[in-house]
Amino acid sequence: MKRNVPVLGLVIGLLAPVVGFVIMYFIWGRANPFSAFCRQLMNDHDMASKVLSLALLINLIPFSLYTRKRLDYTARGVLVATVLYAVFILLIKYVW
Repeated sequence: MKRNVPVLGLVIGLLAPVVGFVIMYFIWGRANPFSAFCRQLMNDHDMASKVLSLALLINLIPFSLYTRKRLDYTARGVLVATVLYAVFILLIKYVW
């Protein structure tokens, strides 16, 4: 199915880092329950920005896939979602 719409890319770009976050939990926090890992991230903003930044790297996969298939509008949606997450990460690191 070739859907070249930015909304599809935005949804994929917003959901893929959630998968990346779960992967980061299994790498770094598997000794603790998931709720304790989330509480630790809420208290330690530097670690939260690192975990979220690494979780955001998973957006490279759909972005490069859609760019290679010449589905530029969908890739643009993934890029917009990535920028929104990046702004959120900067707010966590420097403002809150």
